[in-house]
Amino acid sequence: MFEDIERRLAELINTCEEPRLREAMLYSALSPGKRVRPRLLLSACEAAKGSYDATALDFACCLEMIHAYSLVHDDLPAMDDDDLRRGRPTTHKQYDEATAILAGDALLNHAYETMSRLCADFFRLRRPVVAMAIIAKAAGASGMIAGQALDLQCEGKKITLEDLKGIHKRKTGALFTAAMEAGAILGGGTRLFVQGMAKLGGMMGLAFQIRDDILDVVATHEQIGKTPGSDAKNEKVTYVSLLGLQKAEDTYKRLSHDVMALAHALPCKTGSLRELVAQIISREK
Repeated sequence: MFEDIERRLAELINTCEEPRLREAMLYSALSPGKRVRPRLLLSACEAAKGSYDATALDFACCLEMIHAYSLVHDDLPAMDDDDLRRGRPTTHKQYDEATAILAGDALLNHAYETMSRLCADFFRLRRPVVAMAIIAKAAGASGMIAGQALDLQCEGKKITLEDLKGIHKRKTGALFTAAMEAGAILGGGTRLFVQGMAKLGGMMGLAFQIRDDILDVVATHEQIGKTPGSDAKNEKVTYVSLLGLQKAEDTYKRLSHDVMALAHALPCKTGSLRELVAQIISREK
């Protein structure tokens, strides 16, 4: 699965004709990473019908392109101003700020171009259209982008735990939810199955973000591939800054238990989804 994603992602991006832009897109999208979101989409598709096809693979790659664009833009000086991402210079450091902005824009638009082509190819089928709409909403002004906007607005301010959950639900959870929901839809899952996958995705997204908050405090540069302590430097409100490290750890453990319980309760046709969920929940970097 991972190799399929890497191969197809490179194929899709290599259709870009402008050499420097294409190079920056490939650098951003194929940087060392776990490809969590596309793997979740494909695993959800497998869970629904036992396998995934070329359409689901392209949707998974589109989701990764959207995620990659968001990281490129998040790292910019006007946002989080980070120099490292996954153990390498961020895109604006490797190239320049203008190229990074354009590479992010190109990845986002290439994703939508690819999904819309798939919708046109399968115009008699409703599933790709619904999947695209779910991903677009999750990535947009009511999802991931809204979460990033709220995250920036709350820097250095006092907010409640519910406010923080709302930020994480959008900034991180939205694409997790979309991956699971779109994958289940592309796999032909029932309405109840799709709803269960969406719930699982949202819970996983929150757990993933809480773990990220914790790792920013306790992990080393070698573990997380970026500069630790960046949340504190940027005065970001996190589960650790709001609850303290121990309570954040306790919250993460309780949520992880609930995530695995739901994953085992869902009627999956393969065990790959549960295995992937377990890997993500127990991550150390």
